[in-house]
Amino acid sequence: MNHAKIPYGRQSIDDEDIRAVVEVLKSDWITTGPLIEKFENAFALVVDAPYAVAFSSGTAALHAAMFALGITSGDEVIVPAMTFAATANCIVYQGGTPVFADVTPDNLLIDPDDVEKKITSKTRAIISVDYAGHPCDYDRLKTIARKNDLFLVEDACHALGAEYRGKKAGSLADLTAFSFHPVKHITTGEGGMVTTDDPDMAPRARIFRNHGITTDQRQRSEQGTWYYEMVELGYNYRITDFQCALGLSQLRKLPRWLTRRREIARRYDEAFKTFVGISLLNVHQDVTHAYHLYVVRLTSDGLKTNRKAIFTSLREAGIGVNVHYIPVHLHPFYRERFRTGPGLCPIAEAAYEQIISLPIFPGMSEDDVGTVIRAVRDATDSYSG
Repeated sequence: MNHAKIPYGRQSIDDEDIRAVVEVLKSDWITTGPLIEKFENAFALVVDAPYAVAFSSGTAALHAAMFALGITSGDEVIVPAMTFAATANCIVYQGGTPVFADVTPDNLLIDPDDVEKKITSKTRAIISVDYAGHPCDYDRLKTIARKNDLFLVEDACHALGAEYRGKKAGSLADLTAFSFHPVKHITTGEGGMVTTDDPDMAPRARIFRNHGITTDQRQRSEQGTWYYEMVELGYNYRITDFQCALGLSQLRKLPRWLTRRREIARRYDEAFKTFVGISLLNVHQDVTHAYHLYVVRLTSDGLKTNRKAIFTSLREAGIGVNVHYIPVHLHPFYRERFRTGPGLCPIAEAAYEQIISLPIFPGMSEDDVGTVIRAVRDATDSYSG
């Protein structure tokens, strides 16, 4: 396969970002310094959350959420099958058991009906995933969580800038995790954030990222002391000041980048709705989609081939398509450790055989978008009946 000329996602870094990072690299504090709190406060304002805690990755943020909730051995947490492995792994890190729920066929979001079926006396929490940037049905999920005395965690790693009935992703659950990987809406290289409205959860997450220690180096320096106490078993999940400088610079550009993602999605929608063998995911009227991914389904209706052939054809044309995701319960680790396998989540499994992610990122030009549309048309036309 040729190297993709148009990847499915890509960071946007400009001179302003570079200057912000260099300025911090020349300063006294490049980690555990003042830029971390500044970034956290700015991010909290953007997502309408009282508290935000920054981490070294989105995975670390998810792990911290499970720690903050006190998930431990014997606890079950319900997660959707259609997600990245980290959503389930964070439960296993804490000794808990992930219980996989199926997804809705129209937009591949966690199915509240299946969530209710999977609740047992061991269930402690539900993790929803705003797949591709589309918020889940939070009215239903909150009702289920309250009825069963469960925590609700939003995996919004795809959904910075999304809204559900006027409320922003990051303010819809007890805890929310975000990712700042390069293909996400903003980047810090690697990085993540937990947001919450709970004044007890935020400090637990903050201690967790620093080995379970109550103070960091800067705080001890300001207090003129060497003394610290480790009160929990935590991890080194700290983010650096120069990463947070990049995050602050990127955050200022988020509104226009979201606008551009939505423009690209509208152009794709208009083009693909008439293509043979292409089925679009449904977008509910009560949400504002963030479009981290643009996912389509390749249907057998009119196509005389499978997804692999289309994938290969597009890659050879320089279009960096991808597949998001292999259902987590089909990975060897989960099959062996938790005895999962085919048939557990049939809707997610069927969707996996059809889905393909097309390029979408703010740096795409109109010509790039047109190139993707033409390549998809050529690939599907060559296999249409």
